[in-house]
Amino acid sequence: MATKVVTLEPDMDVMDAMHTLARHRISGAPVVNTRGSVVGMLTERDCLRTFVIASYHGESSCGAVAEYMSHDVRSVEADTSLLDITELFVSTKYRRYPVMQDNHMIGIVSRRDVIRAVLRLA
Repeated sequence: MATKVVTLEPDMDVMDAMHTLARHRISGAPVVNTRGSVVGMLTERDCLRTFVIASYHGESSCGAVAEYMSHDVRSVEADTSLLDITELFVSTKYRRYPVMQDNHMIGIVSRRDVIRAVLRLA
């Protein structure tokens, strides 16, 4: 699990969010509101979709993160077992899950984090 999580804001311009993802070399990030609550997830796929939509409509600006982020964010609790998290990754299309404890995000776990954990156990 990564505990230093790069987050985005709902009213942030998508192009700025793309720069953030590229600068940190990550494929997606949670979107948090001013209270620090996770309200969405923006991924590379969402960013590519914004470009296609803007190009189709002849627009130079893509819009705000809130317009393109996934609103249905799945998360895992901090005490979720490695096996249960692995099963989630196998059975869904998601590449990352916010890790929650007492309704607060304390980190994010990715497929790569799980692979590293499995290798440490081997």
